[in-house]
Amino acid sequence: MLVAGPLKRMLSPLVNPQVFDFWASHLSPTLSWERPLAKVLARRVEARDTVTLVLRPNRHVGGFAPGQHVSVTVSVNGVRLTRSYSPSWLGRRRMAITVKKMPGGKVSEWLTECCDEGDVLEIGPAFGDMTQPSLERPWLLVAAGSGITPMMSLLRAAATLERPLPPIALLYWARTRADLCFGRELDQLAARLPSLTVQRLLTRESVLLPEEHSGRPDETLLRALVPDLAAQQAYVCGPAGFVATVRTLLEGAVATCQAEAFSLPDVSVVEGQPVQVTLARSGRVLSVPAGAPLLAALEARGERPAHGCRMGICNTCVCGKLAGTTGDLLGGGLSQEPMGAMKLCVSTARTDITLDL
Repeated sequence: MLVAGPLKRMLSPLVNPQVFDFWASHLSPTLSWERPLAKVLARRVEARDTVTLVLRPNRHVGGFAPGQHVSVTVSVNGVRLTRSYSPSWLGRRRMAITVKKMPGGKVSEWLTECCDEGDVLEIGPAFGDMTQPSLERPWLLVAAGSGITPMMSLLRAAATLERPLPPIALLYWARTRADLCFGRELDQLAARLPSLTVQRLLTRESVLLPEEHSGRPDETLLRALVPDLAAQQAYVCGPAGFVATVRTLLEGAVATCQAEAFSLPDVSVVEGQPVQVTLARSGRVLSVPAGAPLLAALEARGERPAHGCRMGICNTCVCGKLAGTTGDLLGGGLSQEPMGAMKLCVSTARTDITLDL
C-alpha cells in the first residue's frame, strides 16, 4: 500500500507519521509515511573485513549521482548512529554499499558483522561534489582503501554510457592483495572498456604478481604509471594522510584535481590545555581539549549535535560560532571572527569559544 500525491497531502494533517510507521512496518519493514528506508537483500564478502550490502530502497530514498555519498543510520545497542558510504545503483530498484570494518567503528562493525538479509537501514540524502568528470578529458582516479567505493560507482556508471569514453586510469592502493575489493569486477570492466586501465599497488605484499606494483605515492611513480599526467582530471579518495600526499603531488601537475578523505587528519591535542565551550542555547559550559575535533569532543561530553559524514562534506553538523578562535582541520587556517556556518566535525577550538547550540 502506498499513499502518494494528492491523497497523502489530504491525509497529512490527520496522520501521525510515527504511528503510521509502527503499524505499516507489520506489513512491510520498509513501508513508511516519509522515512527513507532500505531493506538488505543480500550481503557478500568483498575483501578482508569488507562486505557489500545489496539494498532495495523504498520510494522515500532520494536519488544520488555516481561518486556521491549517503548517510546510513543504524541502531547499535539501542543507539542510533550515522556514518557515510558511497552507494552504487545496480538496476531493478537495487543499490549497494560496500563497508570496511574500521578499528573502533561501531557502525562499520555492525554492518560488516551483524547486518544480514532482511535488516532495514535508514538512508539519508546524497551529498558530495566528486561526480562524473567531463568526457572531454582523460580521467585519473586515485584510490586507497575504502576510497575505491566512489570510484567503482563512477566506473559502473561510465560502463553504461552510450558514447565514447576518454582514457581512464585507476590507481588503486591497498596494503595487501587480501584487502583489494572488486577484483573480478574491475577485470571485467577493463575487458569491456578499452579506455580503462587498472593499476593495483600494494604496500605490504612481499611477493607481487606480474600485474601488481609496489610503493607509496611519489612523483616518480605517478609519472611512470600515468605518462600524460598534465592532461588528467584527477579524483582522489582515501585516508586523510594519503589524500594530502597525493593532492600535493598532483596540484599543478594535472589539469584539475578534486579530493575527498574519509578520515580526519591526525590531531595533536595539547595535553593540559583545556578550553571552555559555551553552548549558547542550553547554557552549558563544557571543558574540551584544545585542538580536538569539536564534534567528537562534544559527543565525549554527552552532547549529541546533528551530524552526518564526519568528514566535512555533508554539512549536517554546521552550526554558528558566536565567539572565540577555531581551527580548520582540512584547510589548516584559524578563524577569530563570528561565523554563521562552521562544520563541527572538521573544526577545533583553539581558545574558549561560544557555539550557537
